[in-house]
Amino acid sequence: MIAVVGHPDLSAPTLALLEEELRSRLAGFAKAGRAGLVRAGKGLPVAFGRAARTAGLALVTVLPSYNGVPAQLTEPDRKAAGELLLLSEQVRLVEYDPGDRGACVAADESLLRSCARVLAVWDGSPSTGRDATAHLVAYARSHGVDVEVLWPSGAAHQAVCGEPS
Repeated sequence: MIAVVGHPDLSAPTLALLEEELRSRLAGFAKAGRAGLVRAGKGLPVAFGRAARTAGLALVTVLPSYNGVPAQLTEPDRKAAGELLLLSEQVRLVEYDPGDRGACVAADESLLRSCARVLAVWDGSPSTGRDATAHLVAYARSHGVDVEVLWPSGAAHQAVCGEPS
Protein backbone atom coordinates (compact mmCIF):
# COMPACT_ATOMS: atom_id res chain seq x y z
CA MET A 1 0.00 0.00 0.00
CA ILE A 2 1.01 3.57 -0.68
CA ALA A 3 -0.40 6.27 1.59
CA VAL A 4 -0.32 10.03 1.44
CA VAL A 5 0.04 12.49 4.31
CA GLY A 6 0.41 16.22 4.14
CA HIS A 7 -0.56 19.66 5.23
CA PRO A 8 -4.32 20.16 5.64
CA ASP A 9 -4.21 23.78 4.42
CA LEU A 10 -2.80 23.44 0.91
CA SER A 11 -3.91 26.10 -1.55
CA ALA A 12 -6.10 25.17 -4.54
CA PRO A 13 -3.25 25.81 -7.04
CA THR A 14 -0.97 23.59 -4.93
CA LEU A 15 -3.54 20.78 -4.93
CA ALA A 16 -3.76 21.03 -8.73
CA LEU A 17 0.06 20.85 -9.01
CA LEU A 18 0.13 17.88 -6.67
CA GLU A 19 -2.60 16.00 -8.47
CA GLU A 20 -0.54 16.07 -11.66
CA GLU A 21 2.71 15.15 -9.89
CA LEU A 22 1.04 12.36 -7.93
CA ARG A 23 -0.52 10.95 -11.09
CA SER A 24 2.87 10.41 -12.71
CA ARG A 25 4.36 8.87 -9.55
CA LEU A 26 1.38 6.58 -8.95
CA ALA A 27 1.37 5.16 -12.47
CA GLY A 28 4.44 3.07 -11.68
CA PHE A 29 2.86 1.72 -8.51
CA ALA A 30 -0.29 0.83 -10.47
CA LYS A 31 1.78 -1.21 -12.95
CA ALA A 32 3.34 -3.05 -10.00
CA GLY A 33 -0.13 -4.01 -8.71
CA ARG A 34 0.00 -1.81 -5.61
CA ALA A 35 -2.92 0.06 -4.05
CA GLY A 36 -3.28 3.53 -2.56
CA LEU A 37 -4.63 4.18 0.93
CA VAL A 38 -6.20 7.43 2.06
CA ARG A 39 -8.21 8.58 5.08
CA ALA A 40 -11.33 10.41 3.91
CA GLY A 41 -11.08 14.19 4.03
CA LYS A 42 -10.97 17.33 1.93
CA GLY A 43 -7.91 18.64 0.14
CA LEU A 44 -4.95 16.33 -0.31
CA PRO A 45 -6.90 13.05 0.09
CA VAL A 46 -9.15 14.01 -2.85
CA ALA A 47 -6.18 15.10 -5.00
CA PHE A 48 -4.51 11.75 -4.21
CA GLY A 49 -7.73 9.85 -5.01
CA ARG A 50 -8.17 11.60 -8.36
CA ALA A 51 -4.53 11.02 -9.26
CA ALA A 52 -4.76 7.36 -8.25
CA ARG A 53 -7.85 6.83 -10.39
CA THR A 54 -6.28 8.50 -13.43
CA ALA A 55 -3.05 6.51 -12.96
CA GLY A 56 -4.97 3.22 -12.70
CA LEU A 57 -3.99 2.67 -9.06
CA ALA A 58 -6.55 0.83 -6.92
CA LEU A 59 -7.71 3.09 -4.09
CA VAL A 60 -8.77 2.15 -0.56
CA THR A 61 -10.58 4.87 1.40
CA VAL A 62 -10.78 4.78 5.17
CA LEU A 63 -13.91 6.13 6.84
CA PRO A 64 -14.29 6.80 10.56
CA SER A 65 -16.76 4.62 12.39
CA TYR A 66 -18.38 4.31 15.77
CA ASN A 67 -19.46 0.82 16.87
CA GLY A 68 -19.14 -0.44 13.30
CA VAL A 69 -21.31 2.31 11.78
CA PRO A 70 -19.82 5.13 9.68
CA ALA A 71 -19.34 8.26 11.79
CA GLN A 72 -20.66 11.70 10.87
CA LEU A 73 -18.14 13.92 9.09
CA THR A 74 -18.18 17.71 8.87
CA GLU A 75 -19.66 19.09 5.64
CA PRO A 76 -16.42 19.76 3.71
CA ASP A 77 -15.08 16.31 4.65
CA ARG A 78 -18.45 14.67 3.94
CA LYS A 79 -18.49 15.98 0.37
CA ALA A 80 -14.86 14.88 -0.11
CA ALA A 81 -15.64 11.44 1.33
CA GLY A 82 -18.44 11.05 -1.20
CA GLU A 83 -16.05 11.70 -4.08
CA LEU A 84 -13.43 9.38 -2.60
CA LEU A 85 -15.99 6.60 -2.27
CA LEU A 86 -16.77 6.93 -5.98
CA LEU A 87 -13.06 6.73 -6.81
CA SER A 88 -12.37 3.77 -4.51
CA GLU A 89 -12.30 0.07 -5.14
CA GLN A 90 -12.53 -0.66 -1.43
CA VAL A 91 -13.67 1.09 1.75
CA ARG A 92 -12.46 0.34 5.26
CA LEU A 93 -14.18 1.42 8.44
CA VAL A 94 -11.80 2.35 11.26
CA GLU A 95 -12.97 3.19 14.78
CA TYR A 96 -11.99 6.78 15.57
CA ASP A 97 -13.65 10.12 16.28
CA PRO A 98 -13.14 12.38 13.24
CA GLY A 99 -13.60 15.45 15.47
CA ASP A 100 -10.74 14.50 17.80
CA ARG A 101 -7.28 15.45 16.50
CA GLY A 102 -5.55 12.85 18.68
CA ALA A 103 -7.86 10.11 17.42
CA CYS A 104 -7.20 11.15 13.81
CA VAL A 105 -3.43 11.07 14.36
CA ALA A 106 -3.69 7.64 16.02
CA ALA A 107 -5.77 6.39 13.05
CA ASP A 108 -3.16 7.76 10.63
CA GLU A 109 -0.37 6.05 12.58
CA SER A 110 -2.21 2.75 12.40
CA LEU A 111 -2.72 3.12 8.64
CA LEU A 112 0.92 4.05 8.03
CA ARG A 113 2.10 0.88 9.76
CA SER A 114 0.27 -1.13 7.07
CA CYS A 115 2.01 0.68 4.20
CA ALA A 116 5.24 0.05 2.34
CA ARG A 117 5.54 3.67 1.18
CA VAL A 118 4.31 7.10 2.18
CA LEU A 119 4.18 10.12 -0.07
CA ALA A 120 4.46 13.14 2.24
CA VAL A 121 3.40 16.55 0.96
CA TRP A 122 5.47 18.52 3.40
CA ASP A 123 7.44 21.76 3.43
CA GLY A 124 9.62 20.68 6.37
CA SER A 125 7.72 22.71 8.96
CA PRO A 126 7.19 21.26 12.47
CA SER A 127 3.90 19.79 13.62
CA THR A 128 1.39 22.12 15.25
CA GLY A 129 -1.95 21.75 16.97
CA ARG A 130 -3.60 21.75 13.54
CA ASP A 131 -1.00 19.97 11.40
CA ALA A 132 0.63 16.64 12.31
CA THR A 133 2.52 16.16 9.02
CA ALA A 134 6.02 16.32 10.56
CA HIS A 135 4.98 13.86 13.27
CA LEU A 136 3.54 11.42 10.71
CA VAL A 137 6.68 11.59 8.56
CA ALA A 138 8.85 10.84 11.60
CA TYR A 139 6.45 8.10 12.71
CA ALA A 140 6.51 6.36 9.34
CA ARG A 141 10.29 6.55 9.13
CA SER A 142 10.66 5.18 12.68
CA HIS A 143 8.56 2.16 11.64
CA GLY A 144 10.67 1.39 8.58
CA VAL A 145 8.22 2.79 6.02
CA ASP A 146 9.81 4.39 2.95
CA VAL A 147 8.91 8.08 2.90
CA GLU A 148 9.15 10.29 -0.17
CA VAL A 149 8.73 14.00 0.53
CA LEU A 150 7.06 16.12 -2.14
CA TRP A 151 6.90 19.90 -2.11
CA PRO A 152 6.58 21.09 -5.72
CA SER A 153 7.99 24.41 -6.84
CA GLY A 154 5.27 27.01 -6.30
CA ALA A 155 3.47 25.02 -3.61
CA ALA A 156 1.82 27.09 -0.88
CA HIS A 157 -0.48 26.96 2.10
CA GLN A 158 -3.83 28.75 2.01
CA ALA A 159 -3.77 32.32 3.26
CA VAL A 160 -5.25 32.59 6.75
CA CYS A 161 -6.97 35.79 7.92
CA GLY A 162 -5.24 37.98 5.38
CA GLU A 163 -1.78 36.43 5.79
CA PRO A 164 0.15 35.83 2.58
CA SER A 165 0.39 32.21 1.47
